[in-house]
Amino acid sequence: MSRFGKKTKFLAATVVVLVAAGAATAYWTTGGSGSASASVTNPDPVSIAPGSATGFLYPGTSADLAVTITNPNPFSVNLPSLVLDTGQGSGGFGVDGLHSACGVSALSYATQSNGGAGWTVPANATNWPLDLANAVSLSTAGATECQGASFKVYLAVGT
Repeated sequence: MSRFGKKTKFLAATVVVLVAAGAATAYWTTGGSGSASASVTNPDPVSIAPGSATGFLYPGTSADLAVTITNPNPFSVNLPSLVLDTGQGSGGFGVDGLHSACGVSALSYATQSNGGAGWTVPANATNWPLDLANAVSLSTAGATECQGASFKVYLAVGT
Protein backbone atom coordinates (compact mmCIF):
# COMPACT_ATOMS: atom_id res chain seq x y z
CA MET A 1 0.00 0.00 0.00
CA SER A 2 1.27 3.47 -0.79
CA ARG A 3 2.21 6.03 1.76
CA PHE A 4 -0.56 8.27 0.50
CA GLY A 5 -3.16 5.54 1.21
CA LYS A 6 -2.00 5.04 4.79
CA LYS A 7 -2.15 8.78 5.48
CA THR A 8 -5.65 8.97 4.07
CA LYS A 9 -6.82 6.08 6.20
CA PHE A 10 -5.16 7.54 9.30
CA LEU A 11 -6.70 10.95 8.62
CA ALA A 12 -10.13 9.43 8.02
CA ALA A 13 -9.92 7.40 11.25
CA THR A 14 -8.87 10.50 13.18
CA VAL A 15 -11.83 12.46 11.80
CA VAL A 16 -14.23 9.66 12.76
CA VAL A 17 -12.84 9.56 16.31
CA LEU A 18 -13.09 13.36 16.67
CA VAL A 19 -16.66 13.45 15.33
CA ALA A 20 -17.71 10.64 17.71
CA ALA A 21 -16.01 12.39 20.65
CA GLY A 22 -17.73 15.66 19.77
CA ALA A 23 -21.15 13.97 19.53
CA ALA A 24 -20.65 12.22 22.87
CA THR A 25 -19.61 15.48 24.52
CA ALA A 26 -22.63 17.27 23.08
CA TYR A 27 -24.94 14.49 24.23
CA TRP A 28 -23.69 14.41 27.83
CA THR A 29 -23.34 18.16 28.30
CA THR A 30 -26.66 19.19 26.79
CA GLY A 31 -29.03 20.33 29.51
CA GLY A 32 -32.60 21.37 29.70
CA SER A 33 -35.18 22.49 32.14
CA GLY A 34 -38.78 23.47 32.23
CA SER A 35 -41.99 23.22 34.13
CA ALA A 36 -45.61 22.66 33.35
CA SER A 37 -48.88 22.68 35.13
CA ALA A 38 -52.54 22.22 34.37
CA SER A 39 -55.70 23.05 36.18
CA VAL A 40 -59.41 22.94 35.67
CA THR A 41 -61.09 26.25 36.13
CA ASN A 42 -64.69 26.37 37.24
CA PRO A 43 -65.65 22.70 36.96
CA ASP A 44 -69.36 22.04 37.08
CA PRO A 45 -70.57 20.93 40.52
CA VAL A 46 -71.40 17.32 41.19
CA SER A 47 -75.00 16.86 42.33
CA ILE A 48 -76.21 14.29 44.84
CA ALA A 49 -79.89 13.37 44.78
CA PRO A 50 -81.43 13.05 48.26
CA GLY A 51 -80.92 9.50 49.50
CA SER A 52 -83.50 7.14 50.90
CA ALA A 53 -83.24 4.05 53.08
CA THR A 54 -83.16 0.86 51.01
CA GLY A 55 -84.98 -1.16 53.67
CA PHE A 56 -87.28 -0.61 56.60
CA LEU A 57 -85.94 1.60 59.32
CA TYR A 58 -87.16 0.62 62.78
CA PRO A 59 -86.38 2.36 66.08
CA GLY A 60 -82.94 1.26 67.21
CA THR A 61 -81.77 0.08 63.78
CA SER A 62 -79.67 1.26 60.85
CA ALA A 63 -80.31 0.90 57.13
CA ASP A 64 -78.41 1.33 53.90
CA LEU A 65 -78.84 4.61 52.07
CA ALA A 66 -79.25 4.69 48.29
CA VAL A 67 -78.09 7.85 46.52
CA THR A 68 -77.47 8.83 42.93
CA ILE A 69 -74.73 11.18 41.82
CA THR A 70 -74.46 13.20 38.62
CA ASN A 71 -71.09 14.39 37.33
CA PRO A 72 -71.58 16.70 34.32
CA ASN A 73 -67.82 17.18 33.82
CA PRO A 74 -65.90 15.53 30.97
CA PHE A 75 -63.48 14.10 33.55
CA SER A 76 -63.89 11.82 36.56
CA VAL A 77 -64.30 13.40 40.00
CA ASN A 78 -63.16 12.04 43.36
CA LEU A 79 -65.50 12.41 46.32
CA PRO A 80 -63.43 11.97 49.50
CA SER A 81 -66.47 11.59 51.74
CA LEU A 82 -70.21 12.16 51.92
CA VAL A 83 -71.48 14.20 54.85
CA LEU A 84 -74.93 15.27 56.02
CA ASP A 85 -75.99 18.54 54.37
CA THR A 86 -77.55 20.24 57.39
CA GLY A 87 -78.55 23.24 55.27
CA GLN A 88 -81.16 21.15 53.45
CA GLY A 89 -84.48 19.86 54.78
CA SER A 90 -84.69 19.80 58.55
CA GLY A 91 -81.06 19.47 59.61
CA GLY A 92 -80.27 17.33 56.58
CA PHE A 93 -83.38 15.14 56.75
CA GLY A 94 -86.83 15.26 55.19
CA VAL A 95 -89.99 13.25 55.70
CA ASP A 96 -92.83 12.56 53.28
CA GLY A 97 -95.93 14.79 53.35
CA LEU A 98 -98.18 12.11 54.86
CA HIS A 99 -96.07 12.06 58.03
CA SER A 100 -95.58 15.75 58.74
CA ALA A 101 -96.02 15.11 62.50
CA CYS A 102 -92.91 12.91 62.44
CA GLY A 103 -89.96 14.78 63.85
CA VAL A 104 -86.65 13.82 62.30
CA SER A 105 -84.60 14.45 65.45
CA ALA A 106 -84.37 10.70 66.06
CA LEU A 107 -82.57 10.20 62.73
CA SER A 108 -78.80 10.23 62.37
CA TYR A 109 -76.35 9.81 59.54
CA ALA A 110 -72.85 8.34 59.77
CA THR A 111 -70.37 10.16 57.50
CA GLN A 112 -69.19 7.82 54.77
CA SER A 113 -65.71 7.69 53.17
CA ASN A 114 -65.52 4.22 51.60
CA GLY A 115 -62.84 3.18 54.09
CA GLY A 116 -60.91 6.41 53.45
CA ALA A 117 -60.66 5.84 49.70
CA GLY A 118 -63.67 7.94 48.71
CA TRP A 119 -65.38 7.29 45.38
CA THR A 120 -64.43 8.15 41.83
CA VAL A 121 -67.47 9.22 39.84
CA PRO A 122 -66.97 8.65 36.10
CA ALA A 123 -66.98 11.51 33.60
CA ASN A 124 -70.42 12.55 32.35
CA ALA A 125 -72.14 10.21 34.81
CA THR A 126 -75.90 10.63 35.17
CA ASN A 127 -77.65 9.05 38.16
CA TRP A 128 -74.56 7.06 39.14
CA PRO A 129 -75.85 4.74 41.89
CA LEU A 130 -74.16 4.42 45.25
CA ASP A 131 -75.25 2.29 48.22
CA LEU A 132 -73.98 3.47 51.60
CA ALA A 133 -74.07 0.55 54.05
CA ASN A 134 -75.74 1.25 57.43
CA ALA A 135 -75.48 5.00 56.88
CA VAL A 136 -78.79 6.10 58.39
CA SER A 137 -80.12 5.20 61.83
CA LEU A 138 -83.31 5.74 63.80
CA SER A 139 -82.88 5.93 67.56
CA THR A 140 -85.28 4.24 69.96
CA ALA A 141 -86.77 7.70 70.53
CA GLY A 142 -88.43 7.50 67.10
CA ALA A 143 -91.98 8.80 67.39
CA THR A 144 -95.07 6.73 66.65
CA GLU A 145 -95.96 9.34 64.01
CA CYS A 146 -92.96 8.13 62.01
CA GLN A 147 -94.38 4.66 61.39
CA GLY A 148 -94.49 4.01 57.65
CA ALA A 149 -92.73 7.28 56.82
CA SER A 150 -90.31 7.70 53.94
CA PHE A 151 -87.26 9.75 54.80
CA LYS A 152 -84.91 11.74 52.59
CA VAL A 153 -81.30 12.27 53.56
CA TYR A 154 -79.53 15.26 52.03
CA LEU A 155 -75.80 14.80 51.47
CA ALA A 156 -72.87 16.97 50.44
CA VAL A 157 -69.29 16.24 49.45
CA GLY A 158 -66.97 16.35 52.45
CA THR A 159 -63.21 16.58 52.72
